[in-house]
This record gives sequence, C-alpha cells and structure tokens, in this order.
Amino acid sequence: MDLSLIPNIKHLNSNNFFLLAGPCAIESEEMALSIAEKVVKITDDLKIPYIFKGSFKKANRSRIDSFTGIGDEKALKILRKVSETFHIPTVTDIHTEEDAKKAAQYVDVLQIPAFLVRQTDLVVAAAKTGKVVNLKKGQFMSPSAMKHAVKKVTDSGNNQVMITDRGTMFGYQDMVVDFRGIPEMRTFAPTVLDVTHSLQQPNQTSGVTGGRPDMIETIARAGVVNNVDGLFIETHFDPSCAKSDGANMLHLNHLESLLTNLVTIRKVVNNL
Repeated sequence: MDLSLIPNIKHLNSNNFFLLAGPCAIESEEMALSIAEKVVKITDDLKIPYIFKGSFKKANRSRIDSFTGIGDEKALKILRKVSETFHIPTVTDIHTEEDAKKAAQYVDVLQIPAFLVRQTDLVVAAAKTGKVVNLKKGQFMSPSAMKHAVKKVTDSGNNQVMITDRGTMFGYQDMVVDFRGIPEMRTFAPTVLDVTHSLQQPNQTSGVTGGRPDMIETIARAGVVNNVDGLFIETHFDPSCAKSDGANMLHLNHLESLLTNLVTIRKVVNNL
C-alpha cells in the first residue's frame, strides 16, 4: 500500500507509524470537528501521518435500543467537512455493498468490520470503488487467514489494502492481542494495531460492551515495539458520554502524552 496515494496525508517522511483516530461514531458536526482539530494539532506537532476515523452508522449493536447513528447522509457529509476543513483523509466502516458505493463518495478509506471480513461481496464491492480498503481481522480468525481477505481485494484490481488487528476472542467476554501475528500479517499487507477495540470486553450481561482503557498504553507500546505500520485509537472528549464504545475509548486529553511516548519508542526501534 502506498500511503502517498491517500489524498491530503502528511508527514510521510517522518518514519513514524501512521494513525487512524477519532470517535467511534459521528455524533454531531461540532463534536467531529472539535476532535479532529485537536488530533490534527497533535499529529502535526509529532509529524504523524493521520487519517480521521468516524463511523457514519453503527450496524453491529448488542441491543435494538443501542445508538446506530444520526443519519447516513448527515454523518457522511460531516466526514467530508472534516476532510475539507483540516485537509486530512478520512475513514469509515461499511456494512453492505450499497454502503461501499455511498461512502466512497465522501471518504478516502473504506473499513470492513471484523465480523464481516469474510463477506466476499462486501470486500469486493469496497475494492472496486478504488478506495483504500482497511480489513479488520475477525476476532475468530487466525493471522494467517487474513491473506485470503487481502487477496480478495488485490484480485479485484485494488492494491491499496491494509489489515487491522483488533484482537482475538479469549473466552466469552474478553479479547487478547497475539503479537506473533503482527509480523505474519505484515507479509500480506501493511498492518495496523487497533489498540482500543482490542481492549473490549464484549457480551456483557447488560448488553453494553465493557473495556479496559487502563491498558491502552501497554498495548500501544507493545505494538510500536513490534513494528506495526499504524495504530488505530478511538478517542473522545468524554468517553463516559460517548454513544458507542465509550468503555474502551481513550480520553482525548491523554492522546498527546500517549503519542509523544510512542513516537519516542518508534525512534529507538528505528535505530536498533
């Protein structure tokens, strides 16, 4: 994958990991722009290539009364406004073939959710838009199995593909990252570590996913030491009030110190 082909991406010569970060879901225009503004300042200061992340809708919910979005078109227009305002690329997840066509008009990277990464028609539809495709590794899949998902994209005529590891199910209510999979998946495509989703605690009896945000820096540091190409971090001004995945998100006030530490670690690793 050639990051230079992603519109408006900056700091490619910094030798840093790249970053996909933002709220789990687009809740409002003001919220998206405020988060983007702060992350852009941090990543510019640290020279980290940055892609703003926000889901235009949430189709995978535990309960029928869970938040699913503010309206597809409205959220996608907000993503486009973020891109135009700060001159940065954006990524959003899709769930249907129609989503691929629709979202491709607004964002630069289409993300295939972990639960859907084996859905051939969806993966092919994303690939055929010509956009970069981010394949989330299924919680139920081995790292080696991701080569087949990557091949679906490349066989569809699109070489702009990356893999994101978001952990593997450990029992019924926990996730674990197997760092042995990072170097293996990097032989298939650039590999990103989804720090915050890998700390989810799903299938809670309340129907609301739990998480371990206290472990974010631990997992992120391990990913950087193991040469991940990118990091994925969901962040919010007030995770306790976030309408989706608040239990495992990073408070935005902690992002700068975290990334500063990670950039320092990456410099050390690059010099080994």
